[in-house]
Amino acid sequence: MPWALGLCPAVGSPPCCLICGVGSSQSRHSFHCNSVPPPHPPHLSAAMSEFWLISAPGEKTCQQTWDKMMVATTRNNSLSNNNKFNIPDLKVGTLDVLVGLSDELAKLDSFVESVLKKVAQYMADVLEDSRDKVQENLLANGVDLVTYITRFQWDMAKYPIKQSLKNISEIISKQVTQIDNDLKARASAYNNLKGNLQNLERKNVGSLLTRSLVDLVKREDFVLDSEYLVTMLVVVQKTSYADWQKTYETLAEMVVPRSTNLLFEDQESGLFSVTLFRKAIDDFRHKARELKFTVRDFQYNDEEMKADKEEMTRLSTDKKKQFGPLVRWLKVNFSEAFIAWIHIKALRVFVESVLRYGLPVNFQAMLLQPNKKNMKKLREVLYDLYKHLDSSAAAVIDASMDIPGLNLSEQEYYPYVYYKIDCNLLDFK
Repeated sequence: MPWALGLCPAVGSPPCCLICGVGSSQSRHSFHCNSVPPPHPPHLSAAMSEFWLISAPGEKTCQQTWDKMMVATTRNNSLSNNNKFNIPDLKVGTLDVLVGLSDELAKLDSFVESVLKKVAQYMADVLEDSRDKVQENLLANGVDLVTYITRFQWDMAKYPIKQSLKNISEIISKQVTQIDNDLKARASAYNNLKGNLQNLERKNVGSLLTRSLVDLVKREDFVLDSEYLVTMLVVVQKTSYADWQKTYETLAEMVVPRSTNLLFEDQESGLFSVTLFRKAIDDFRHKARELKFTVRDFQYNDEEMKADKEEMTRLSTDKKKQFGPLVRWLKVNFSEAFIAWIHIKALRVFVESVLRYGLPVNFQAMLLQPNKKNMKKLREVLYDLYKHLDSSAAAVIDASMDIPGLNLSEQEYYPYVYYKIDCNLLDFK
């Protein structure tokens, strides 16, 4: 399509370079493109990746619209890094359809952004201790998000431009709804597995008063298969070790002398075994409690202990098996959803530009990356540049101002078409 080559559709001016806007003469194009800096610094982080996607009507040519904006924002200052945003020659349809579609696209925009954030946040959750690496996994078409946006090209295969605008929006809606549904199912399955494993792991940590003792004891620590004798486990504070050694044989009448052994200890207490006659269990428990020795309810059972360990191993193995495919799915579908999201932004710019500027289609879409320190100044410059487009547009208002009763956000109105794109899709910094 000629417009995808940077051609103004209403005028038919010669094709120009998408990056620098210079005509396609080989020598001029080569010299100019080699003399300009890359579209954005290679070290740019997501925290700096707020973009303003705007459009203004073509003047004699769309190139003149671009040049004027470049002069206003970069010639005497560095208010923003700018790139042309290339939208193909889409089917316009009727005015009624465009008006209805404008509202539908706004809702679809919010929905897709919410799915994107869920996918990104869940990837951070899945990566757990490596969550600081999540940003490098959030790519679109194999490149970082800033690069994808600044070099955006319409995907003709996924979203054929011979289709109506409504059909394209429905394709995107179905695609992202499927991603959302799949995410819920995959997240539920993985979270259940992770939760069960964490519950088992939680039993194996913490105080000796509450934690599982399965991995702390061995078969030989117990008297087993005896009709009369039983081995009990007692938690004793470290400060009471001496008291335990002096008194344990007297806690009941039928305690086996010199039968106690220290099996395990942590920073606060130790786990002792002691053997006694079964008929003395109740007396032993009662007297031990009086002296602040805690008898743990524990019966050694080979089969149960083996089953617990096998369950832990199985869950751990299953989690490792699912981790790789899940992360790959998240990466692929984050990319798909992000690509869909930017195509929605392109659709919104196209629809709003036609509604505002009329037919024939003649506007230049532009992607601005504001310099954070000069955002207010950039708004003022753009307002001065485009205020003639709509005299009823409100004066420039600092978006960071909190004005009671006035909801600014993304619905803030300007004399030019404007949509914000924020690539910082994670809640944590």
